[in-house]
Amino acid sequence: GDVLAQKAVDNGWSGVVVHGCIRDAAEIGGMSLGVMALATNPRKSVKKGAGEVGVEVSFSGVGFRPDEWLYADEDGIVVLPHQAG
Repeated sequence: GDVLAQKAVDNGWSGVVVHGCIRDAAEIGGMSLGVMALATNPRKSVKKGAGEVGVEVSFSGVGFRPDEWLYADEDGIVVLPHQAG
């Protein structure tokens, strides 16, 4: 929700890709943070501390590796191995 999104902003993140739902979409939409998610849901999440850093993840058959660059707009997401020039 908006609390986790604000932490991302405070850490200098440009955006977040969520393979799931988010909540507080209206508040997040007013932040300087790009967010791509599958849907919204008002239910509060349960934090289990099970996250990992620096690992490859895969959504819908597309791999995302550490240090790759993601560019997104309303039409989708592109993954590049380097920053676009």
